[in-house]
Amino acid sequence: MKKIKILFRIGYAYHKAAFDPVIELLLNNPKYDVWFSLDMEKKRYLLFDVPYRAPIISDWEKLGYRFTKETKGFDIVIAGDTLRNSADYGKVMLIFLNHGTGIKNILYRNLRDVPHDKYQIFVEGRHRVDSLLNSPWLGKNEVHLIGLPKLDFYFQGRYNDTHSLLQKWGLDPAKRTVMYAPTYKPTSMYKVKDDIFEQTRDYNLIIKLHPYSWMGKYASHKQHRIYERRVKNYKHAVLLPFTEYNIVPYYAAADVVMSEASSTVFDFLAFRKFGIIFDLPSDRLKHSDGQPLLEIDNREFLKDAFVHINDGKQIKDAVEKCLNPTESMRKKADEYRERYFYELDGRAAERFIQKMEELYEQGGHENEPQNQ
Repeated sequence: MKKIKILFRIGYAYHKAAFDPVIELLLNNPKYDVWFSLDMEKKRYLLFDVPYRAPIISDWEKLGYRFTKETKGFDIVIAGDTLRNSADYGKVMLIFLNHGTGIKNILYRNLRDVPHDKYQIFVEGRHRVDSLLNSPWLGKNEVHLIGLPKLDFYFQGRYNDTHSLLQKWGLDPAKRTVMYAPTYKPTSMYKVKDDIFEQTRDYNLIIKLHPYSWMGKYASHKQHRIYERRVKNYKHAVLLPFTEYNIVPYYAAADVVMSEASSTVFDFLAFRKFGIIFDLPSDRLKHSDGQPLLEIDNREFLKDAFVHINDGKQIKDAVEKCLNPTESMRKKADEYRERYFYELDGRAAERFIQKMEELYEQGGHENEPQNQ
């Protein structure tokens, strides 16, 4: 029996965490021949982009992951972003599994830019289904509701040993833990650079920057340097290094998460915990072409469930509210969770593969991309 040849097209090393539960199931399934490809990552120094190979890639190779630069000969390509060069892959079934959910509108913009391609889009909740079906850029793509595989290992209990994780970074397992996980754009990083440390002295503080904040290409190196300088002065805090790609174990360790427009606040809702959203002037946040940067105004996102602030001096009180949510906050969070997530049961990857197999048997190689 001929194996189905699958390529995981990973844009950046940190994207892989979103695929891990699916990868694990496929690697252990004799029906599939699984391969990986990875963009050449780059870090910017002065005005130059210098190729960068993440050390973790060598670890993956030791585990048996096979990387290739080939684009032809695959039956299915699974990507966490749309492909700029889909024509190079030939007649193949293209699958989109978002590497990061949230309220940015990048997914819809990317679909707009590849109108000739057909993706099978796998999504995490009813809201995403409705947004895509109502988008003028959906085109011939199809949408499938399966949940969020990225969170499967959390719900399977694989990250329950939070005591060891906190100790690894020199934090106190007896204390409650706040995770600050800003995105690189739009960001609250410059506004709370001192307050995030001062306002969390009674807790553990984990700072998890977006990978772009370290790379210098899409965001200034200033972003990580701000926190590298300050964290040295606070024993209760740790700045996770660039090489710490997978945020999901830290979701398990954190009691409260704080961000602004990052997918972290979106994901954190799934865990029946509460978070802090730093409000930004979303009506003024635009792409260079004038289109909104965010799908949902972050000042309204998870309103009345998560705590909204607009000043770093409000962080301490906001943490206390998150740790002691009111009944109305719990009720509202339940409503949002129903809207944004489907079946938080640790089996989204299973549903992904089941649906992928159905689609493959029905249509085989569906996409016939055109050179644009």
